[in-house]
Amino acid sequence: MMTAADPTSGRDRAERGHRALPHTADLRIEAWAPTREGCLAEAVAATVEAFADPAGARPSREHLVELGGAGAEDRLVALLDEVVYRLDSAGEVPVATEVTWLPEGLRVRLAMADAASLAVTGAVPKAVTWHRLEFGGGPSGWRCAVTLDV
Repeated sequence: MMTAADPTSGRDRAERGHRALPHTADLRIEAWAPTREGCLAEAVAATVEAFADPAGARPSREHLVELGGAGAEDRLVALLDEVVYRLDSAGEVPVATEVTWLPEGLRVRLAMADAASLAVTGAVPKAVTWHRLEFGGGPSGWRCAVTLDV
């Protein structure tokens, strides 16, 4: 699902969004935003929207987590691993995400909803892979792409 202009289209850097891409036997997502924090939040939204419809979901609890990671790619994987872990262990998904970039990692506020309250629209991710992982910034903002095992 695409929610904003494609980052490669040359549109204004202030735009942000995400989409799922066709990928053999897995799930591939892309996200983009003017800031790295915004890009990470969009990656979380893309992950959730790839398998469920969060429209109208109401958060029932909030989690504040600190995640480590030396580089941008490490932090992206740690964040999406947290999303997969929360889904698998507690049956909950983030419907809003706020990310703060710290020198040693991330501080993330996740507003969670019960996964059972959302309509299932696709295969549930089981793990984050390092295959063709991308995360970087440039003149038009930040962009990431990641493959998830389903």
